[in-house]
Formats: sequence, C-alpha cells, structure tokens
Amino acid sequence: MRKSERGTRNRSAALQAETPASRLDLALLFRLPRSTFRVLPLLGLAAAPLAGQAPRPRARDVGIVVGVLPPGPLDAITDVDGVRVGHATVIRGDSINTGVTAILPHAGNVFREKVPAAIVVGNGFGKLAGSTQVNELGELESPIVLTCTLCVPRAADAVLTYLLGLPGNNDVRSANAVVAETNDGLLNDIRVRAITPEDVLAAIRTASPGAVGEGAVGAGRGTVAFGWKGGIGTASRRLPLELGGWTVGALVQSNFGGVLTIAGAPVGRELGQYYLKDVGARHAAPLHLPGDGSIIIVVATDAPLDHRQLERLGRRALAGLARTGSSMTNGSGDYVVAFSTRRGKPVEGGEGRSRLIDTLPVVTNDAMSPLFEAVIEATEEAIYNSLLRAETVRGYRGTVRALPLDSTLAVLKRFGVIRP
Repeated sequence: MRKSERGTRNRSAALQAETPASRLDLALLFRLPRSTFRVLPLLGLAAAPLAGQAPRPRARDVGIVVGVLPPGPLDAITDVDGVRVGHATVIRGDSINTGVTAILPHAGNVFREKVPAAIVVGNGFGKLAGSTQVNELGELESPIVLTCTLCVPRAADAVLTYLLGLPGNNDVRSANAVVAETNDGLLNDIRVRAITPEDVLAAIRTASPGAVGEGAVGAGRGTVAFGWKGGIGTASRRLPLELGGWTVGALVQSNFGGVLTIAGAPVGRELGQYYLKDVGARHAAPLHLPGDGSIIIVVATDAPLDHRQLERLGRRALAGLARTGSSMTNGSGDYVVAFSTRRGKPVEGGEGRSRLIDTLPVVTNDAMSPLFEAVIEATEEAIYNSLLRAETVRGYRGTVRALPLDSTLAVLKRFGVIRP
C-alpha cells in the first residue's frame, strides 16, 4: 500500500489548508507520530481524553437542564431496556480519526426477532443504507451502524457478515443492513476508507447496556458541530406512570452547523462563531461554513409503537435538533432512525388465518403527545452532550477545538440557563 493510501500528509499542507478548524486553532496544530495506530473498541464507556485534557462534563453536570421531563437513571439511550451500544474508535497517526458506533435493540438475533421501526428524512443529503426496506415493512432486522460517509459500503458488508453468522440464520439469503453516516473528512483522511470489517464487528459484538461513551468516540471521532468538536451524545426521558411510564432515549452522531443555541441561550452568537457570521464582510468565508454537515439521530423507546407512530415520533426528534440552532442546510444529511423494543407475538393456538396474525397493542394517538415531548428533550440534550463531552482533536486538515467550557458557562449564566 502506498504511503498516500495510508493517509499520511505533510505538515505544511495541513497548515495551509483553508478550513474552519485551521482558522480556529492553527497555533495548536501538531501531529501524532506516523507510526501510531490504534483501534479502540469501547464497551459502552467513555474514551480517555487526549494527553493534558481533563475529562469533560455532560450537560446536567454543569447545571444545564433541558425541558420538564426527568431522565432515566443513566440519561442515555440504554435506559430503554434491552438496548445496547458499542464503539470502535479508529485513530491512525496524524491523518485517521474515524470509527464505528453500533446500536442494538436487544441482545437476541435481531433478524429473527425484528422490531418495529421507521426512518425519517429531515434533509436527504446522505447515504443511509437500508432505509427503503425499513419504511416499506416497518421493521428493523439488523443492528444500526453509524460510521463515515465513504465507509458505508464496507460497514454494510460487515453487518451482513454478522447477521449471516448468527445461529439460526444458516438459510438466510436476504438481509437488510442499516448503516448511516456523517462526513468526517476534515479530521479524517476519508478517502482512505480506514474502517475494516473487524472494526464494525468489534462495535457490534462489544455493544452493551449501561453507560455510553460520548464525545470523540466511535463514529463521532472525526465529526464537527457548529465549528467545534462534535461527536456522540445521548440522553433519555422517562414518562410518569400516569402517562404510560415509558422511556425514550436518543443517541446522536453530531456533525452539522448553524447558530449554536443551548436551552434558548445564543451561545454561538455570543462566542462569535456561527453560520453566516461574515455575510457582507470583505474576504468573507464561503457561506457553507460552518453551516453544512449532517446528523444521525437514533431514537429508542419501550412504548408499544408501530411503524406509523414511530415515524411520527421521529419527526419530533427533528424539533429537538432545531432547538439547538441547526440550519438543516442544503448540504446536510439529517436523519432519524426510530425503533420500539416492544415486539408483537403470533396468535397462540390459532388455526388457519389466525396463525398469520401479529398482535401488538399500541399507544393511542391521544397518548402520543408526552412521547413527543420526551423525544424532543432527549434529542436536544444528546446534542449538547456530544459537544460538551468532546475534546479537542488534531486531525488530517487541522485542529478542531472543543466547545470552550468556561466561556460557554458564562454565557449560560448570563442568560439565566444556569442559575446560582
């Protein structure tokens, strides 16, 4: 393999690159040794920060409370019983920052024990493999895998390897792998397509319940949001018993732009970094920076919902995205993959046609509104967690700095989001 194919790039070219990251932090731009190669499967735990970077807080750790509903015990998508998350973080020298994140609806054979699902498109500038079958049949039959744009085909092939190898799937001749992406080509030499089948299988096979790694881990290793370091974030909401007692969890891969707003406070504007800031100025930056990008939102719930209701739930997740200041620009791929862990059962003891009937009691339309509020709040908070937990990353075309905590908290206090 040629050196260029291994993703190496000299320092002078990186310093000269006209990117938002290099303009933000040229002074901090330096490289890891070219000999360094790491693939880190993370068993639902947070990745260690770079040397000299202290662990960063989640939204609630610093007093940011989103909405009115309480979170689950972990404030994570894994608060939905059965849901598992795994990461494989791929770092190679000074040019590869990418990875894989896998979300499994339960611990069993998802091909044999399909779950109700729906995929919602906010803006369709993306490559979401498997979406048409999910929306045609209303079912999910594979893990949901997140990765980088040019790695989708390789990741999908690895998901097929996983599904075909499961016990009981020896006769399977068709399977629908669901793989979503965002483009991490600023911090990652994306043309190398560094993801391997082993990375995908590691993320799937190490997926576990419990705490979820956030920030620059897994598929969020190389992403950028609002011009700062983005990544993986998660949150949850639990309804009171009188409203059903159900849990809604969200996990995001944030890599998009706009005008960062946190719980109503104009953080991006106050910190002087936001989409269209330089409009009308001489030598202004191109209008697509930092507006373009993508986000994948994965929504899980234990509420008994069918495909139609999950589609409705997924559309409300986009309201949570909007609250953070997203522009959902022309070049952004904004998708929601929503599923329920409640599965129907064939009619027992039936004869003839009755054995062909699934039974799944579903939430009434009138009872959906609290779930809508839950998914909006969980999505919004998950995006904040993806930013707050992410550390500064040095990459292929520059350095992307983490959201500055002190100045961000000062803005939030000034606007009354964080109270003394």
